[in-house]
Amino acid sequence: MSRHTDVAAEVRQASAVLVAAFGRNDLEEYLGCFREDATFLFHGTDRLLTSREEYRQEWASWVREDDFRVLGCETSGTHVQVLGDTAVLTHAVHTTVSTRAGREELRERETIVFSRDPSGRWLAVHEHLSPAPGAAG
Repeated sequence: MSRHTDVAAEVRQASAVLVAAFGRNDLEEYLGCFREDATFLFHGTDRLLTSREEYRQEWASWVREDDFRVLGCETSGTHVQVLGDTAVLTHAVHTTVSTRAGREELRERETIVFSRDPSGRWLAVHEHLSPAPGAAG
């Protein structure tokens, strides 16, 4: 296995931990997969979130205002592009959430940019989520 393949596997594993925590609605473990200064761009928010703390506050508002809860999350079609100590991961995301309106199935696509920290751990530095083509909602 080449070094590039090894690194791509490490990034895929970092993403798997992130997605699993999100799918369990485990906000602390999920946000722990990001650097503190990570940025987040979601089609459902009106602005760029510029830190983990800002995202935590946004998430808390979703819970407070709409009883938001993630019930599950699966990904497919993962592609990893390794660029030294940075990697770009793209995939399709199928998320089930619960709100006051009821249960909803979301089909989106996502880009996550990872950076290797000095200890060798891959942490997400940017997440961008958009609706999948043809997806409702």
